[in-house]
Amino acid sequence: MIVRKGTPEDMQAVLDLIQELAEFEKEPEAVVITVDDLIRDGFGSHPLFHVFVAEVDQTIVGIALYYYRYSTWKGKTIHLEDLVVKQSVRGTGIGYALYSEIIKQGKIDKVRRIEWAVLDWNTPAIEFYKNSGAKVYDEWKIAQMDEESIHYFVENKLK
Repeated sequence: MIVRKGTPEDMQAVLDLIQELAEFEKEPEAVVITVDDLIRDGFGSHPLFHVFVAEVDQTIVGIALYYYRYSTWKGKTIHLEDLVVKQSVRGTGIGYALYSEIIKQGKIDKVRRIEWAVLDWNTPAIEFYKNSGAKVYDEWKIAQMDEESIHYFVENKLK
């Protein structure tokens, strides 16, 4: 297995793993991005994300997709958006290798925090993170506004 930075040529495999994650999280229809979106957004002059890929026998079997954020309390941080390993190779150390790469990147970049979200029913992931030394908070709730909500707000609340 090797872990390396992703390239534009890897984006179909990255999208396939994102789709596999959406199916695992019981939201297979939620993925609307395309390979072209990933290439444009990840490899332009101002990339919106970065990705590490894990390969076994020249096949991408895992990804760790992240981007930088800014905390008013901490400064520069990393947000780990997705850590995905193909179901057929879970439990073989690939997830740990990708996770380790993100943490090493955070150390290189001197970030003061790395954060991510995990579903409350994904107990194997929660245990994995806790065993690594991460804190998993119960007090914080994620707030989101989807495309429909954004449209509603702009059309109805800003008038």
